[in-house]
Amino acid sequence: MPTALYNRDILRLAASIPHQRRLERAQASVEKRSPVCGSRVAVDVVVDEEGRVVELGQEVRACALGQASAALMGAHAIGRSGSELANARDTLAAYLAGEREDPGEWPGLSVLGEARPFAARHKSIMLPFEAVAEAAAEAGR
Repeated sequence: MPTALYNRDILRLAASIPHQRRLERAQASVEKRSPVCGSRVAVDVVVDEEGRVVELGQEVRACALGQASAALMGAHAIGRSGSELANARDTLAAYLAGEREDPGEWPGLSVLGEARPFAARHKSIMLPFEAVAEAAAEAGR
């Protein structure tokens, strides 16, 4: 794998994942796995009456790209609604797939742009966003 994928910014994010604990009283918990690389992300959420995430917990067992993605997701998920999280997930997927040129409004996602040519890495990057969007939707029902 080219070293550009594992640059200083990615490694710094990978080492600073926020909310790295499981919630005891989660309203919803979702675990996602990548069969390609074995990465695994579990996300727990509590949402308020408006469906916005008020508590977040995550357990991340992933490569540096998956960890960096979890750090970016975790840093900005609190206060977001299920629809905002689903939009961030979908926008990131389109960005990685080359269907759009920018990663959207979620802060910091452009750092993952180096992985765009490497489709095998996309699943690991997507795990945190898939898990939090699904968990928020489930908790908001």
